[in-house]
Amino acid sequence: MFGFLSGLLPCLRPTQQSKILEDELSQKSPLIRDKCIFCHATPQNGFNVVWEDEAFIAFKDHKPASMHHFLVITKAHVESVRTLQKSDVPLITSMKTIGDKLLDDLDVPSSMRRMGFHIPPFNSVYHLHLHVQGLPYTGFDRGVKYPIARGRGSHQKGFSWFAEVDQSIRILEQGKHIGVFPC
Repeated sequence: MFGFLSGLLPCLRPTQQSKILEDELSQKSPLIRDKCIFCHATPQNGFNVVWEDEAFIAFKDHKPASMHHFLVITKAHVESVRTLQKSDVPLITSMKTIGDKLLDDLDVPSSMRRMGFHIPPFNSVYHLHLHVQGLPYTGFDRGVKYPIARGRGSHQKGFSWFAEVDQSIRILEQGKHIGVFPC
Protein backbone atom coordinates (compact mmCIF):
# COMPACT_ATOMS: atom_id res chain seq x y z
CA MET A 1 0.00 0.00 0.00
CA PHE A 2 2.82 2.41 0.87
CA GLY A 3 4.41 1.88 -2.56
CA PHE A 4 1.19 2.79 -4.38
CA LEU A 5 0.52 5.89 -2.29
CA SER A 6 4.10 7.14 -2.42
CA GLY A 7 3.92 7.01 -6.22
CA LEU A 8 1.21 9.64 -6.10
CA LEU A 9 2.98 12.00 -3.68
CA PRO A 10 4.91 15.10 -4.76
CA CYS A 11 8.43 14.68 -6.09
CA LEU A 12 10.16 15.79 -2.89
CA ARG A 13 10.04 12.87 -0.47
CA PRO A 14 10.37 13.59 3.24
CA THR A 15 13.38 11.86 4.81
CA GLN A 16 11.18 9.56 6.90
CA GLN A 17 9.34 8.36 3.78
CA SER A 18 12.64 7.64 2.02
CA LYS A 19 13.85 5.60 4.99
CA ILE A 20 10.63 3.56 5.10
CA LEU A 21 10.86 2.88 1.36
CA GLU A 22 14.54 1.85 1.60
CA ASP A 23 13.76 -0.53 4.48
CA GLU A 24 10.81 -2.00 2.60
CA LEU A 25 12.93 -2.60 -0.52
CA SER A 26 15.93 -4.07 1.31
CA GLN A 27 13.71 -6.66 3.01
CA LYS A 28 12.13 -7.73 -0.29
CA SER A 29 15.23 -7.45 -2.49
CA PRO A 30 16.19 -11.17 -2.86
CA LEU A 31 12.57 -12.16 -3.45
CA ILE A 32 12.10 -9.38 -5.99
CA ARG A 33 15.17 -10.45 -7.98
CA ASP A 34 13.98 -14.06 -8.03
CA LYS A 35 10.54 -13.11 -9.35
CA CYS A 36 11.49 -10.14 -11.56
CA ILE A 37 11.11 -11.07 -15.22
CA PHE A 38 13.60 -8.40 -16.32
CA CYS A 39 16.28 -9.77 -13.97
CA HIS A 40 16.18 -12.82 -16.25
CA ALA A 41 16.15 -11.03 -19.62
CA THR A 42 18.01 -13.40 -21.95
CA PRO A 43 17.37 -14.84 -25.40
CA GLN A 44 16.87 -18.22 -23.70
CA ASN A 45 13.96 -16.70 -21.78
CA GLY A 46 12.31 -15.32 -24.92
CA PHE A 47 13.77 -11.81 -25.03
CA ASN A 48 14.84 -10.42 -28.41
CA VAL A 49 18.11 -8.91 -27.16
CA VAL A 50 19.59 -6.34 -29.55
CA TRP A 51 22.34 -4.84 -27.38
CA GLU A 52 24.21 -5.85 -24.24
CA ASP A 53 27.22 -4.93 -22.13
CA GLU A 54 28.25 -5.62 -18.53
CA ALA A 55 25.70 -3.19 -17.03
CA PHE A 56 22.76 -2.96 -19.48
CA ILE A 57 20.60 -5.01 -21.84
CA ALA A 58 18.37 -3.69 -24.62
CA PHE A 59 15.65 -5.76 -26.23
CA LYS A 60 12.63 -5.31 -28.46
CA ASP A 61 9.37 -4.61 -26.63
CA HIS A 62 7.09 -7.66 -26.95
CA LYS A 63 4.08 -5.36 -27.55
CA PRO A 64 5.57 -2.47 -29.54
CA ALA A 65 3.68 0.81 -29.34
CA SER A 66 5.69 2.41 -32.13
CA MET A 67 7.43 1.49 -35.34
CA HIS A 68 10.63 0.82 -33.36
CA HIS A 69 10.22 0.10 -29.63
CA PHE A 70 13.01 -1.12 -27.37
CA LEU A 71 13.50 -1.36 -23.63
CA VAL A 72 16.88 -0.59 -22.08
CA ILE A 73 17.26 -2.12 -18.63
CA THR A 74 19.88 -2.33 -15.93
CA LYS A 75 21.33 -5.77 -15.27
CA ALA A 76 21.35 -4.99 -11.56
CA HIS A 77 17.85 -4.81 -10.13
CA VAL A 78 16.72 -1.20 -9.70
CA GLU A 79 13.03 -1.00 -8.81
CA SER A 80 11.93 2.08 -10.76
CA VAL A 81 12.62 5.64 -11.81
CA ARG A 82 10.94 6.75 -8.59
CA THR A 83 13.74 5.27 -6.47
CA LEU A 84 16.52 7.15 -8.28
CA GLN A 85 18.61 9.92 -6.74
CA LYS A 86 20.97 12.63 -7.97
CA SER A 87 23.87 10.15 -7.89
CA ASP A 88 22.02 8.02 -10.48
CA VAL A 89 22.20 10.64 -13.26
CA PRO A 90 25.16 8.83 -14.95
CA LEU A 91 23.08 5.61 -15.00
CA ILE A 92 20.16 7.34 -16.75
CA THR A 93 22.54 9.15 -19.11
CA SER A 94 24.11 5.81 -20.10
CA MET A 95 20.67 4.33 -20.77
CA LYS A 96 19.82 7.33 -22.98
CA THR A 97 23.11 6.93 -24.89
CA ILE A 98 22.27 3.28 -25.60
CA GLY A 99 18.77 4.26 -26.76
CA ASP A 100 20.17 6.92 -29.08
CA LYS A 101 22.61 4.40 -30.56
CA LEU A 102 19.80 1.93 -31.26
CA LEU A 103 17.74 4.61 -33.01
CA ASP A 104 20.81 6.02 -34.82
CA ASP A 105 21.43 2.56 -36.28
CA LEU A 106 17.88 2.65 -37.68
CA ASP A 107 18.27 6.22 -39.03
CA VAL A 108 15.42 7.50 -36.85
CA PRO A 109 15.57 11.33 -36.88
CA SER A 110 15.71 13.05 -33.49
CA SER A 111 12.28 14.61 -34.11
CA MET A 112 10.77 11.11 -34.28
CA ARG A 113 12.23 9.80 -31.01
CA ARG A 114 10.68 9.42 -27.60
CA MET A 115 12.48 8.02 -24.58
CA GLY A 116 11.22 7.84 -21.05
CA PHE A 117 9.99 5.94 -18.02
CA HIS A 118 6.58 5.02 -16.66
CA ILE A 119 6.24 6.13 -13.05
CA PRO A 120 4.89 3.69 -10.45
CA PRO A 121 2.19 2.73 -9.84
CA PHE A 122 1.58 3.17 -13.60
CA ASN A 123 4.22 0.68 -14.75
CA SER A 124 3.91 -2.98 -15.60
CA VAL A 125 7.28 -4.31 -14.37
CA TYR A 126 9.04 -3.12 -11.22
CA HIS A 127 12.52 -3.04 -12.75
CA LEU A 128 13.94 0.20 -14.15
CA HIS A 129 13.38 0.24 -17.91
CA LEU A 130 13.74 3.02 -20.44
CA HIS A 131 11.25 2.98 -23.30
CA VAL A 132 13.12 3.83 -26.51
CA GLN A 133 10.73 4.59 -29.34
CA GLY A 134 11.11 5.45 -33.00
CA LEU A 135 7.79 7.04 -33.93
CA PRO A 136 5.12 7.01 -35.31
CA TYR A 137 2.97 5.11 -32.87
CA THR A 138 1.19 2.07 -34.26
CA GLY A 139 -2.17 3.47 -33.13
CA PHE A 140 -3.69 6.33 -31.14
CA ASP A 141 -4.39 4.03 -28.21
CA ARG A 142 -0.71 3.03 -28.11
CA GLY A 143 0.57 6.61 -27.92
CA VAL A 144 -1.76 7.51 -25.03
CA LYS A 145 0.44 5.46 -22.68
CA TYR A 146 3.35 7.88 -23.23
CA PRO A 147 2.02 11.42 -22.59
CA ILE A 148 4.45 14.33 -22.48
CA ALA A 149 3.71 16.80 -19.69
CA ARG A 150 5.86 19.90 -19.86
CA GLY A 151 6.73 21.55 -16.58
CA ARG A 152 5.97 25.11 -15.53
CA GLY A 153 7.99 27.45 -13.36
CA SER A 154 10.42 25.48 -11.24
CA HIS A 155 8.92 22.14 -12.32
CA GLN A 156 10.61 20.12 -15.07
CA LYS A 157 7.59 17.87 -15.59
CA GLY A 158 3.85 18.33 -15.27
CA PHE A 159 1.25 15.83 -14.04
CA SER A 160 1.88 12.57 -15.93
CA TRP A 161 2.59 8.90 -15.42
CA PHE A 162 5.41 9.12 -17.99
CA ALA A 163 8.67 11.08 -17.61
CA GLU A 164 10.88 11.75 -20.61
CA VAL A 165 14.50 10.78 -20.07
CA ASP A 166 15.75 14.39 -20.32
CA GLN A 167 13.09 15.53 -17.82
CA SER A 168 14.21 12.74 -15.51
CA ILE A 169 17.85 13.82 -15.73
CA ARG A 170 17.00 17.47 -14.97
CA ILE A 171 14.78 16.50 -12.01
CA LEU A 172 17.47 14.28 -10.50
CA GLU A 173 20.18 16.91 -11.08
CA GLN A 174 18.11 19.29 -8.94
CA GLY A 175 18.14 16.75 -6.12
CA LYS A 176 14.44 15.98 -6.50
CA HIS A 177 12.64 12.67 -6.98
CA ILE A 178 10.53 11.70 -9.98
CA GLY A 179 6.83 11.25 -9.35
CA VAL A 180 3.46 11.50 -11.05
CA PHE A 181 2.78 15.03 -9.82
CA PRO A 182 4.70 18.04 -11.20
CA CYS A 183 8.35 17.99 -10.19
